[in-house]
Amino acid sequence: MTSKLPTIIQGGMGIAVSDWRLANAVARAGQLGVVSGTAIDGVLVRRLQRGDEGGHVRRALAAFPVPEFADRLLDRYFVEGGIPADQPFKRGPMPRERQSALGEDLLVLANFVEVHLAREGHDSPVGINFLEKIQVPTLASIFGAILGGVDYVLMGAGIPRAIPRVIGELSAGMPSSLRFEVKGATGESPDVVFDPERYLVGGSQLSRPDFLGIVSSHVLATMLARLDSPADGFVVEGETAGGHNAPPRGKATFTDDGQPVYSDRDRADLESMRNLGLPFWLAGGQATPEALQRALDEGAAGIQVGTAFAFCEESGLDPDLRREVVTQALNGEAAVFTDPVASPTGFPFKVVTTPTPEPERERVCDLGYLRVAYERDDQSIGWRCPAEPVDQYVRKGGAIEDTEGRKCLCNALMANIGLGQVRDAGTVEHPIITAGDDLDSIRRFLPAGASSYSAADVISRLLAQEA
Repeated sequence: MTSKLPTIIQGGMGIAVSDWRLANAVARAGQLGVVSGTAIDGVLVRRLQRGDEGGHVRRALAAFPVPEFADRLLDRYFVEGGIPADQPFKRGPMPRERQSALGEDLLVLANFVEVHLAREGHDSPVGINFLEKIQVPTLASIFGAILGGVDYVLMGAGIPRAIPRVIGELSAGMPSSLRFEVKGATGESPDVVFDPERYLVGGSQLSRPDFLGIVSSHVLATMLARLDSPADGFVVEGETAGGHNAPPRGKATFTDDGQPVYSDRDRADLESMRNLGLPFWLAGGQATPEALQRALDEGAAGIQVGTAFAFCEESGLDPDLRREVVTQALNGEAAVFTDPVASPTGFPFKVVTTPTPEPERERVCDLGYLRVAYERDDQSIGWRCPAEPVDQYVRKGGAIEDTEGRKCLCNALMANIGLGQVRDAGTVEHPIITAGDDLDSIRRFLPAGASSYSAADVISRLLAQEA
């Protein structure tokens, strides 16, 4: 663990909402900027097809230690001037248990690029956030981030018990493996295997990043702290945080409008967290100076903040979409609904609701990040997603009730950042915005007379009591 801990960790949100620009801005202000590693290979492919405005991706690729891998990627996906707005994006390989060389290269390069750009122009640490639920890309993604010089790896949405070991192995340039879940497996689930050797040249020296587990329970934190390769610290996330939430413990109950009900048993015991002797940060509804001070008084190293950064000027959200949601939030026209079924993961997912009617969505699965592996009758591995067309899911042995209310988050979150896919009818995928329950609190970060605010405004406001 680095000697000087950040007071504020910027949340690793969505698909490239927490992009390199946002993480760079937060790091320049002296706090921990975090990029999202979720589906970043797909983002890289689409950025290149858009023409790489500003040349940032190509600048980072030029720094990759094995130039021929970067050149091959550019030859395949880069389009000078960008594809026409009505032309569909070419897709990269979908995640699977035995990744192709192209798929592996994409994962390594994309995570390298995002971290490299986030680290430019300052000496502050940066982090990267992954979802444990997305298992197959994890090894190559973590290695790409390590190759880019990442300082922290954060992971939630599951139990990341193997990740500290993986980080240690990959930082040493050693092969690593990771067990992934196969639904209905009659034997032991297989491993994803990754060997970093072909990306290491000239005796490359790699630094080991710290690992922060994102947890909602002190019980889970205790387990991760007692592993042979333990976590270095924790982000303790409450149910008011945006994105995916841990489901309530015990029998599920719901409010009249269908949101899951949480109780005290769903909240981490902070005395138990203190007793672990590891640093922790509180997350979910913490974006006030008063909440920061309470966290410090409770023994936390600080707070993690997501929503306030998600709607600042440096956020990766499409600018028009960001301005629309900010305006509606300021006018009291936007709310946050904890949808128990929208996410294919089965975890509750917070969705921003606005006066704009919810569009009809095509059921599709052509990015595949939230697919799950299952065992076919012949014991081979297949892949399915409850947000794909219902007949396809059922034909693969899935239960029809699992498809009810599910939405393709992969495509929707790409649309959030202006990289939505163009479909056959000429329509573009519709976004699904997520935020924490404190969405309306973003008004406190607006300077007088302004309609937008910066990441530095957020940090300055939160640290006001320290001045």
